[in-house]
Amino acid sequence: MRANILHTIGMTLALTAIQPARAQDAVKCTSCDEWNKPAAPFNIYGNAWYVGTAGLSAVLVTGPQGHVLLDGALPQSAPLIQKNIEALGFKMKDVKLILNSHAHFDHAGGIAALQKASGATVAHSPHGAQVLRDGTPGTDDPQYDPNDRFYIPKVTQVKEVADGETLSVGPLRLTVHHTPGHTPGGTTWTWQSCEGSKCLDIVYADSLTPVSTDGFYYSGGAGYPERAASFRSTIAKVANLKCDIVVAAHPSATDAFAKAVAKTAQANAFIDPEGCRKLAAGASRHFDVRLRKERDEKAKAGAR
Repeated sequence: MRANILHTIGMTLALTAIQPARAQDAVKCTSCDEWNKPAAPFNIYGNAWYVGTAGLSAVLVTGPQGHVLLDGALPQSAPLIQKNIEALGFKMKDVKLILNSHAHFDHAGGIAALQKASGATVAHSPHGAQVLRDGTPGTDDPQYDPNDRFYIPKVTQVKEVADGETLSVGPLRLTVHHTPGHTPGGTTWTWQSCEGSKCLDIVYADSLTPVSTDGFYYSGGAGYPERAASFRSTIAKVANLKCDIVVAAHPSATDAFAKAVAKTAQANAFIDPEGCRKLAAGASRHFDVRLRKERDEKAKAGAR
């Protein structure tokens, strides 16, 4: 079955529209339909598999005593993720741990349904765990907007993990790295996957984009504390991780689908020891642009 799946890499699954377990949980946004297009699952390396949608990553790390799922995409993505897991020949009930990059509706929205389907433990940073319990980001989130809030189906039981803590499922070992910036509770996860005797360090990187609602300043002001130094620290942290393969929360950020198409038995396009540094370098350039924009906005406001 898995060999057949690998032949479909880069192709869209011929699926009819699948509704989330509860239709009222579905989220509508400008990019949601595009993000939620079905995509065939594919192997990244060893026991690491892409099981997400066309625009939102989800990664399954498999083991003999149970599996780990990273991210749940949109609420309406949960059935697609489950279908991909099962298409690879794995059972949803064998998913024992669900991890989240950051608690926004487009990466955490499907977690409640996936947890219900699997019975898995959900884990996050303390801040991210509270957002999952609340079902919505708080006022400290750069994208908080009281007039336009996308709710997350609540996850009542969430294990809180400290920076640098390692979680285990049988022989699987995944380590959390707190990476605040895009959200206050953002996390990046690392582990090793092996093919034969060759083991590589894989990084599932949180979003590093400085996206916010109008009026929010990473550089501080308008009632917000300064967060630029913390964000720069996060970017540097990702750059310095042990990293043979990097997959980002949005697959486009690390060209996941192009790499999947290019991947052959002789050469794995996902392997790039410079991948994390490249991702961080791009994020740093975008953050510089953002801070210059904030400086110009503040200067104009002060001149009025």
